[in-house]
This record gives sequence, C-alpha cells and structure tokens, in this order.
Amino acid sequence: MEDGMETGNLSRKVISIAAGEAHTLALTGDGRVYSWGRGTLGRLGTGSESDQLLPTRVKFFGSDDEKEEKRKTVGIAAGAYHSLAITDDGTVWGWGYNVYGQIGANGEFSLVPRKLEGFLELGSPDSSTQDYELKSGKALKISSVKAGGMMSLAIDSLGGLWMWGNCPNYEQSKSPEGKFSLVSSSAPIPIWNFHGHTVVKVACGNEHVVALVSAEETYEGGDLICYSWGGNNYGQLGLGDNESRLQPEVIETFNLQSPWEVYEIACGASHTAILAKRKRPSDTLESFCWTFGLGDRGQLGHGTTKSFSSPEPVKGLPQSIFLISVDCGLFHTSVVSSAGDVWSWGMEKGLGLCPDATFNKEDAGDAISPLLFPCPDTRDSKFHSTLEVACGAAHTVLVSDGGLKLWSWGRGRSGVLGNGKTVDCYAPTLVLWPSLSDDFRDDESVEVRKKKIEETNPDVIDKRLSAAMEEMKLLESKLSITEKYASILHGSIYGRPFQEHDIPSSLKNSGSFDIAKEWENMLESSDSRKLARLEMFHRNMLRAVKDKLMKRKMEEMIRESLSQVLPELLNKRSE
Repeated sequence: MEDGMETGNLSRKVISIAAGEAHTLALTGDGRVYSWGRGTLGRLGTGSESDQLLPTRVKFFGSDDEKEEKRKTVGIAAGAYHSLAITDDGTVWGWGYNVYGQIGANGEFSLVPRKLEGFLELGSPDSSTQDYELKSGKALKISSVKAGGMMSLAIDSLGGLWMWGNCPNYEQSKSPEGKFSLVSSSAPIPIWNFHGHTVVKVACGNEHVVALVSAEETYEGGDLICYSWGGNNYGQLGLGDNESRLQPEVIETFNLQSPWEVYEIACGASHTAILAKRKRPSDTLESFCWTFGLGDRGQLGHGTTKSFSSPEPVKGLPQSIFLISVDCGLFHTSVVSSAGDVWSWGMEKGLGLCPDATFNKEDAGDAISPLLFPCPDTRDSKFHSTLEVACGAAHTVLVSDGGLKLWSWGRGRSGVLGNGKTVDCYAPTLVLWPSLSDDFRDDESVEVRKKKIEETNPDVIDKRLSAAMEEMKLLESKLSITEKYASILHGSIYGRPFQEHDIPSSLKNSGSFDIAKEWENMLESSDSRKLARLEMFHRNMLRAVKDKLMKRKMEEMIRESLSQVLPELLNKRSE
C-alpha cells in the first residue's frame, strides 16, 4: 500500500519544467513527461501538430505500454520550437522542429520523440573516457540536456560538453580568418576547451552559450568559473564589448578570484541572467541576480532600456534574500526567492507580451525594474515551497507546493498556460494539474479537479461575483417592495408609519410568529385610542365585506331568476 501511495505522489509531483516559444514541458517524479501549448512542427511530441490546452503525456514508444513503463525520463529541455529529454540510461531523445538538426535526426521535424543514435561514438571531449569506463565499470552516459533557440546542448557523465543544431561555428575558430558564424549539425559536436575540468551547468540563447566549469578536474562543490562564447551583438557574453567569440572566454566578473560564487545561469534570446552569492562567510544567506546583454525592453531590470556588455546586479530586488531559480524569456526575466516571492521584469510589465490594445494607458509599458507577482491563493501573497521558474517567449511557469502545483501567466494563445483556455493572463493562474489523463482518474474525478481549478480562476470568480451582485440587487428590490407593502398595511391599521420596533419580539428572536398570541398581546398593550381606532378600522372593513357579500348574493339571485324566466319568455314569443 505504501509503495502504491508513494508512486501516486511521484506521478503528481513535478520535479522540472521547461518552456519554449509557445509550449511547456513538465517532468514528474516517476519519470513521465507532459507537454501543452502550440503543437505546430511537432514540438509537443504527441504525434500531431494539434494544440493542447491541458497537460498531455508524451509517449516515447507509442502504444507499447510495456516499454513505456520501463523508460524513466530524468531531464527535459525546450528550445524555441523543439524539445529534448534524457532517460535514466543516458539516452537522448528529441522532437519538434529540426531544420538545423537540433533534435539530432534527419528530416524537417518530428511529431514524436526520436532517439539520438551514435551520440558518443567519438568518445567524450575528456580523453579519459576509457579510464572512466574501466574504473567505474559503467558506460559513458549523458547526464543533462539544455536547449535554446535552434540549439541543443548536453553534458556527459564525465563533465564533457556537446553541442548540435544551429551553433557557433566552433571549427571555424581553427581557421586563419576566425570570423564568427553559425553552423548547422545534426551530429553532436564535442567542445574540447574544458579538457581536465568538469562542465557543471550550461545555458544558451539564440546565438550565445554560457557555461559553469569547475576550477579543478572534478567538481565536488566550491569554485566555479563562468565562461561564454557565441554571438555578442548586444554584449550578451558579459565580456565588456560587443565582439562575438567562437571560443569560450572567462567572464572576469565571475573568475576564480571573484568574491562571487555563481550557482544558476539562464539565457534569453540576446540577454543573460546569473545568480551568485558571496563566497565569504556571512550571517545571512543572500544572493544577487546579475544581468547583461540586450536591454531595450527592460529585460535586464536595471531601471533603463540600455544594453550592458558587463554583468550588473539588479538593484530593484530586496536585500537579504536568497534566489533559488532564474530564467529568461524572449524579452523578460523572472526570479524566485526561497521565501516564495516571484519577481519579473521586461516587456509589458514583465509578462513578455507584445504591446496590446487590451492594456490601458496607465497599465501599459515595459517593466524596467523588478515587479512582484503575488500568489492569489495565499494570504501572505507568497508561493509556498517553490522549486523552479521557466520562461517561454511570452509566458512564465512556476512550480510550487513542492511540485504539486503549477502556476502560469502571460500569453495564453494555443493553450500554452495549460489552464484549458487561450486567453492572456496578467496574474498567476493555476495550470490544470494533475493531468486529465487516465493516469490520475483513480483517485479523483475529472469533474472534481476541473471544479477545483475553476474555483481559483479569476475569470470564474469575477463571473460568480457579478452573478452574486445581480442576485443582491434583486433581493434588495424585493425587500423594498415588501417594506412598502408592510408600511401601507401598518399605516392603515395603526394610523402611523411602520417602524422597526413594531416587529414583534418573538419574530425577531425565533423567526416564528404566533398570530393569535401576538394579537392578544397587542390588544393588552394598546391604549383606549388605539383600541377605538382598531374597532373603527375593523367595523369599516367588516361593513365593506358585508356590502360586498350582499352585492354578490343579489347578483347570484338575479342570474338564477333570469336563467328560469328567460326560457319561458322565449317559448311564449315563439307561440
């Protein structure tokens, strides 16, 4: 029973997310991959180009459930229009757009996941591959994947780096000209520059790459050096100029002697974001977000739209906080703190949306400094147990509650927000998670989960509030008419307007009303004038009733007589 419960929890727990131009990927604890959003070019891996408004499971072996159960995914990545996954056996899979070879296969695109064949035939960029395999008794495997733009990257179990798709022309650097260019390759290209060191993390934008590499041969925590290379038209390499590089170079702000220790990196199309903490011991655990590159839409968060070619800390964030995750969209950036605060900055209020007529003049405009995005589901406005944030071209996805909740906001077209709709959301909204697939139907019905999600949907809340207001107006109208009617009756009987103190105490206290008893009490408490007025009122009322009864009796007698006499008169006339 416990094993079954644990498996159930893992199937609902998201451990990683990735966002492309208009699609999103989620990886669960039991090794399954889900996708939603725009399906064009097969980027969802569902076997068709149809959009998916809700999380849908990606199957690697189609209808072969036995193979599916054996395969466990341990990593995911999303480029602009393609997706990658890595399994626990070190195999790399790709699907989606492939004109530049970014999924490592032949053809313009693939609607389903395809395995990258012959990935490590050349051996690791680290020449100790054979020694590693002999000593460990294990074959060299891929340990992580990353994607950005039309490019794909992978790190193997020795810390070697591989690159394929539309990449900086690494081989061109060996020629006398050495001019920057991009090259397309469906076969992974090994990057030999970091021989004798371990590549720990890597990120890429449209044309540039940033990597964290160990200072020593192996990495056991501690010093990491930050390198960058590729296109640099806007200073996105952080090297202090706008010259592109075909070979990795150290970003001096984060070199071995730097007081800063980098632990997270992210790349937008043409800008870069880095999380770093102080190396020296400190009483408070704090970190800073550094950004550089293109800043025309405020995506650097420096309070300006200028571009920066060297790393600068984002000053608009509170001090003494620890940032745990960062990601970059096309023109926006998002960070998350360990306390559950989420900030974004960049195009159209940090949403990444292009200027739209739905924004009024007061709300429109790029956020050139960080804006806080509060959680609509908690009193303290914080997202509890946050894990990771991911930015697409114009949408943002957040994992909270230890992986059991997903939030999204920004552009909603094609269902990229995963909430079952195609409208833009300017505030965090819940993704319909767990998925509506058969995997989750045993414990909770689809309708129940839909209802739970809808109850927290701002649109649904607004509609319910509007309906409640209309009902209140109707009740107020009925109450007003009732009060007017009661006042007229009361005035007719008692000769004065109805007042609240005229309501009998029994009706006030219990809601019930014994009319006989209350009539007796009223007669006992009334003075002579009130009794005389009541007598006159009832005498007049009784006289009117008697008159009405007499009139009706006379009408009945006349009708009865006519019914008897009229036939006789007609007979005589006919004779």
